[in-house]
Amino acid sequence: MRLGLTLQQGYLIILASLVFLIGAGTIYGLWTEGKAQSEEALHRLAIANSRVRLGWWLIIIFAVAWWLGTGCLIILFAGFSFFLLREFIALTPIKHTDHWVLVIAFYLAIPIQYLLVYFELMPYFTVFIPVYLFLLLPVVASLSHDNDRYLERVAKVQWGVMVCVYCVSHAPAIATLDLGHFRSSGAMLLLFFLIVSFCSDLFSVLASSMLGGHASRMLPNKSIKGVAIGFLCALVVGLALFWLTPFELWQTALFTIAIIGAGIMGDIVVNSIKKSLGNKGWESEMYIGRGVLERFAPLIFSAPVFYHLALIYFSIAG
Repeated sequence: MRLGLTLQQGYLIILASLVFLIGAGTIYGLWTEGKAQSEEALHRLAIANSRVRLGWWLIIIFAVAWWLGTGCLIILFAGFSFFLLREFIALTPIKHTDHWVLVIAFYLAIPIQYLLVYFELMPYFTVFIPVYLFLLLPVVASLSHDNDRYLERVAKVQWGVMVCVYCVSHAPAIATLDLGHFRSSGAMLLLFFLIVSFCSDLFSVLASSMLGGHASRMLPNKSIKGVAIGFLCALVVGLALFWLTPFELWQTALFTIAIIGAGIMGDIVVNSIKKSLGNKGWESEMYIGRGVLERFAPLIFSAPVFYHLALIYFSIAG
């Protein structure tokens, strides 16, 4: 690792910094929320505080990856996929005849996908859902002989599995990369990815809350000014953490931009999905269960993009 640090030392520095910053942010957020004088200010602070609380999950994810190993990390992300898919399905019109389609989506797709990630079977986990499950679900749905809105119902479940299971599973897959040749580790690269993705979303929300500006029609909880500031702040964070990665500084900048850009696109798509289904944001609702999809929106798009870009880089550099 760069700067003459061992992996253990780098881990402790990052973990201590995250605990301090997120702890301070949580305390400050609760204090300012209690002093809010208007409904609008209270709403904006609630949104910002919900993003700060997400940082504790970032700490838990990395602690699990470091102390308990990749297996426990993959189980944790499989649980996230379950909650994400549950929320997605709750947004879509489902009939009782879709029972077996949902059984396959929840109790077959999630375990198999994450087992393939655990055993590092990259050629298989990248095609299992977009090829085999994509073809299986409509066949199972047709066996119910219910053709009412058949294509719509099947397509929504397929989309849910792709977004909530396939895309999210690429995040723990980053931790399985063998980077010993590059004097780094998959766990450190995953940490880099999660911090950049988290900071981009957090700074965008905070800047939108504090500075205001014209609200984006595609991102109702963020302003255009806030998104721009979040982009720049996350880029600075990514460059500051280049020592966690096997990349050169300029390469780190390009990877950081790719993560942030894909995250913004994921945010736009998830918000568009929820709007099209007639649902508003659930920022004030329970943290796990409701609102999980919105909070994971940046990661949903950025995880597969970063994973495959990293694979291309390592195949060329190695």
